[in-house]
Amino acid sequence: MSARSKAAISQSPARVWIAAIALLCALTGTTLVASAAPHSGDVASAFSLPDASGGNVSLARYKGKPLYINFFASWCPPCNAEAANVGALYRKYHARGLATLGIDEQEDAGKALGFAKKYHWSFAVALDDGRMGSDYGVVALPVHIFIDKAGKISTYRLGEMSRSDVEAAIKKIL
Repeated sequence: MSARSKAAISQSPARVWIAAIALLCALTGTTLVASAAPHSGDVASAFSLPDASGGNVSLARYKGKPLYINFFASWCPPCNAEAANVGALYRKYHARGLATLGIDEQEDAGKALGFAKKYHWSFAVALDDGRMGSDYGVVALPVHIFIDKAGKISTYRLGEMSRSDVEAAIKKIL
């Protein structure tokens, strides 16, 4: 590698990563699509997903209700670390009108239901093949989305949330 090439790489590590990802996508035939995360005040994108227990779950089902969506996967360490709090906060606020939906990213119903059972989740768990996650800017897990009664995004958070942070976001949509 020439000195000029080395200098260019050291000045722009982001370019190297972008080039490497583009090359990997080209070699594997994968399409690289950039997903934008929703922002506070955005209207939540409509969706319809298979429920892990059978049937379907859609955003329309939760119309007029405050909704907490938790994107997770059973293999995800932060998802496992916060899952007990997600279930406990659902139980605490469900009587006050909170609806909660767990969305398993790209796993089968058995893994999704096993995760929900392990953490005593008593709310619906849906299965996403990645399309809804893409619509909602899911690039890593977990992702937390809090939707108010008017169907607008109140809080969007990528990454693990503490119990107090989740509770504060819930209180904003109740």
